Amino acid sequence: MVTNVLIAVRTLVLFIAPITAGLLLTTPSGLALHSASAYTMFTVAVVHVIVTIVQWRPLGGSPQPILYAALFLALTLVQVALGIAGVAVAHVPLGVLMFGLSLVQLSRARTEPGRPRPERPA
Repeated sequence: MVTNVLIAVRTLVLFIAPITAGLLLTTPSGLALHSASAYTMFTVAVVHVIVTIVQWRPLGGSPQPILYAALFLALTLVQVALGIAGVAVAHVPLGVLMFGLSLVQLSRARTEPGRPRPERPA
């Protein structure tokens, strides 16, 4: 449950990041806002890794969620490094890829086995 919330928060932060990038290009405070979204993304990624590790052993589940969380942390670190280096040609597509992967993971988290699926209207 907590990991699903973290995935949703991560997806929201990844949705907001290009908005703050647009502000970066148009307003004086844009750099601070885009930097704040990067710090938020990094924090969410680190917390997600910690939570998946803590939940793994007691629940006896698969370690696969740890791999996904660690992958997103690694992608976040690469994204931050590319942004600081000013390599927009790789920074922008990586951000789009991260948002897409996060959406896929969010949709899978909402429909994982063992969870009741929402009923469709007749």
